[in-house]
Amino acid sequence: MRQTRVHPRILGYLGRALSLELSAVQQYMTQASLVEAWGLPEAAARLREETVEEMRHAELITQRMLSLGAAPNASQLRPAGVGRTLVDLLRQDTILEGEIIAIYQDALTFCQRVGDADNGAFFQRLLQEELAHAHDIEHWLASLGVPRRGHDSDRIYF
Repeated sequence: MRQTRVHPRILGYLGRALSLELSAVQQYMTQASLVEAWGLPEAAARLREETVEEMRHAELITQRMLSLGAAPNASQLRPAGVGRTLVDLLRQDTILEGEIIAIYQDALTFCQRVGDADNGAFFQRLLQEELAHAHDIEHWLASLGVPRRGHDSDRIYF
């Protein structure tokens, strides 16, 4: 681990993000198994893809923390969001994705405020990927006949 001076709040954001990303891994993995048991193999495959993407994010955060001289610590995993239907599951996913997006937005704003361009770029990248995930889930819900929330088609509402 190389030692780099970093604002303690940045490490806090990284720790919370790691907890949320690992919670997302657990949630998507659980949901994939659940929908497979319901006889929805395409949905299971799609949720497994989300699991891999969230694992990749957790790995990036872990690598980032190590490069900053901090030991990664996901302190709080959330229970997996489950439901009785695919729509219920996807609604749970929009909630979790919304929380992840909020952390990345807050972290990016903080980095901009303290002039930390390097960590700001890191959070910006993850934010863009999570916004894309959220849009994908909203489109999936729409394909199942669930109307988008809100009234601005370019923005996800949670």
